Amino acid sequence: MKLKQVFKGTFLMLAAALIFGFVSSCSDDDDDNPVNGSGETHKVVFKAIASSGSNIDVAVYGIDGNPTTASSLSGTTWSSPEVTAEKGAYTANVAVNAIGSGASSTLKVQIWVDGELKKEGTSSGQYLSASTSYTF
Repeated sequence: MKLKQVFKGTFLMLAAALIFGFVSSCSDDDDDNPVNGSGETHKVVFKAIASSGSNIDVAVYGIDGNPTTASSLSGTTWSSPEVTAEKGAYTANVAVNAIGSGASSTLKVQIWVDGELKKEGTSSGQYLSASTSYTF
């Protein structure tokens, strides 16, 4: 049980670093030119799919620097509620943690934007941590 707590804490720190690190690296951009997608709103859904016998435990997802943590999850699939990326949004990020049934277990995370799959990330092993980000 202690290993699971350490794994969970490490995962949350890595997920926060992924989300906040990317946003802060872009915050000094003084370019007044619009970026791709900045003139539109987007409907975003984050998903995770784990192999049979695995258990999804926690997910961190969000738009730009606004993460949401979903904890105490269970099962082999997870889907976030639909999130609206407002005009000017730059990136969508997701990181998911799961425990597999063995060394050949897999975890896939996905970012769906306006009903289209835009990005996937994968992980394999018994202790699974997958993440990805999508720039609008």
